Amino acid sequence: MRVSVLTSLVVAVFLVALFAPECQAQGWQAVAAAVASKIVGLWRNEETELLGHKCRFTVKPYIKRLQLHYKGKMWCPGWTPITGEARTRSHSGVAGRTARDFVQKAFERGLISEQDAKRWLSS
Repeated sequence: MRVSVLTSLVVAVFLVALFAPECQAQGWQAVAAAVASKIVGLWRNEETELLGHKCRFTVKPYIKRLQLHYKGKMWCPGWTPITGEARTRSHSGVAGRTARDFVQKAFERGLISEQDAKRWLSS
């Protein structure tokens, strides 16, 4: 998500909380905390293991034509310079597509064999 969108959202929540009646101030603080938590949850930065190699995985949101989309990236430093990437509107779907792109590229370059993949999937 762009910084300008996040800044606008934070300012809007602040202004609503500022002008809310005193008796509802605690309620707006809870709403502001929930909104902030939801926004932070759009990003993912994880580490995973693939065939004995440590790999990194990130998901970042972005706005395209006023709709929320996600960009995924997977790489395994120390093993290969290959980077798997995907873009989709699905927060959960971007992870699978990104991993699939990485594995396909690794297979095409001979880093992963079909036998290695089957062994790894069964373990």
